[in-house]
Amino acid sequence: MTPVTPVFVDLVRVETRLYNAVSARLRAELGLGLGQFEFLEIIDRVPGCRVLDLVGEVAITVGAVSKAVDRLEVAGWCERVPHPQDRRSSVLRLTPEGEHQLAAARPVVERELRALTGAVSAEELARIAATLATLRAALEAGSHGRPG
Repeated sequence: MTPVTPVFVDLVRVETRLYNAVSARLRAELGLGLGQFEFLEIIDRVPGCRVLDLVGEVAITVGAVSKAVDRLEVAGWCERVPHPQDRRSSVLRLTPEGEHQLAAARPVVERELRALTGAVSAEELARIAATLATLRAALEAGSHGRPG
């Protein structure tokens, strides 16, 4: 059996280097970081997106997500609107500028990730993707790694 710790260390280092490189490219080209891109992408994809939806997707605290959303609002990329059924809650919505930023960022992210993963064949990348999807689903199903 293969020891799991070296696999974990490699996984974390690969993620960190990919994340930092893509974030640096986005900042250089569009003035937004990868974390901001991820939040814009989730807000766009999840109908009626709330802060708790972001928390569930990225597995960080409500406070951290709320502060990140505040920064997106200040940048003019999203807004909080009253929830139609629950006035105590807000729904997040992209502004036209946020939609523009997201549309501009998507090809930058894809292009940079393709360049950074070019040493791996399409078949190997597909196997890695399937393995990670299985592991992620198992962790999420067991509620492992959720912020406390």
